[in-house]
Amino acid sequence: MSRHLLAINFRDPAHPEAGGAELHLEQVLVDAVRRGWRVTWLAAGFPGGASEGEHKGMRIVRRGTWWNFNFVVPGVLSREYSGTNAPDLIVEDINKAPCFTPWFTRTPVAVIVPHLFGTTVYRETNFVIATYVLALESLIPFAYARCRFVAISESTRDDLVARGIPASGVSVVHCGLDHARYHHDPAVAKSAAPTLTYVGRLRRYKGLDWVLRALPAVRARVPGVKLEIIGDGPYGETLQREIARTGLGDCVAMLGFLPGADKVKRLQASWAVLQPSPKEGWGLTVVESSACGTAVVASDAPGLRDSVRRDETGLLVPYDDTQALADAIVRVLTDAPLRARFEQAGLKWAATFRWDDCGRRTIDALAGEGAA
Repeated sequence: MSRHLLAINFRDPAHPEAGGAELHLEQVLVDAVRRGWRVTWLAAGFPGGASEGEHKGMRIVRRGTWWNFNFVVPGVLSREYSGTNAPDLIVEDINKAPCFTPWFTRTPVAVIVPHLFGTTVYRETNFVIATYVLALESLIPFAYARCRFVAISESTRDDLVARGIPASGVSVVHCGLDHARYHHDPAVAKSAAPTLTYVGRLRRYKGLDWVLRALPAVRARVPGVKLEIIGDGPYGETLQREIARTGLGDCVAMLGFLPGADKVKRLQASWAVLQPSPKEGWGLTVVESSACGTAVVASDAPGLRDSVRRDETGLLVPYDDTQALADAIVRVLTDAPLRARFEQAGLKWAATFRWDDCGRRTIDALAGEGAA
């Protein structure tokens, strides 16, 4: 009988807010399916989502909702995944709040960590919820002390080690890349106007308010500059009000969610992609942008300083230094040779990332079947 792997993550690929963490876990589990594992993905339910389903050879099981999922998991493990139904391996993906799976099962548990919020959670939510998340994260070294960890960047590994996880127990495996989708297309010319692009969820902690503060200084030095914001999320209305208040409506376009092909064409045509977050697990969007032949300006923050090669594929700027951000953007937009160097180096850098390699090395590390 094939081995059974149970993966636990707040969202599954069909969730309306599924993002980079879900894409990463999906690619890892696809490799497990390819090897012959029987894979179950346990996630929270959402409006319109069936309690069970199937996706790329894996079973999807939805229990609870986003606000109580970590409380529901212990009961689900006891009722549905114990005794003769116990899986051979549980993989918990900690990217919202930990479920403390090792406390509620005898099955070996391994852990994937895209990133932990730390104090940046206070930028996103109210004091009570932020303090609750921070308290849960503080228990990770105790709950998962005997687990194997896979971190998606050196920054996340260092964060785990600083919190008390032994360095010997943490493997670093970078994310892969969909090269069929994200690639340079010589037939797509750079836009006529100097255009900046942001791609991602619209959340307060992502740093777009910082970009809007820097944009007037950029516009004063680069006439005709445009900013395209691709994505949606709960912070969208606040951003729209700020754009109207500051008179930036003529140079900022909020495009919302775009189909994959449209998004890629805008990345290919952009002069530079911005990633202003104070903390990321890796920075998948900036590597995707590099694969499209576009320079990057990002915050010098955990995760991003791993996915952006400093002064080679883009510029890194101290987070929340508005003048430095404006200067960096202006430099990239006005220095064509520099921009061309970033574009060429970015293509070479992005070419080194493959999802099949990421999946293989991650499963090896989680299952203890080889060196990551």
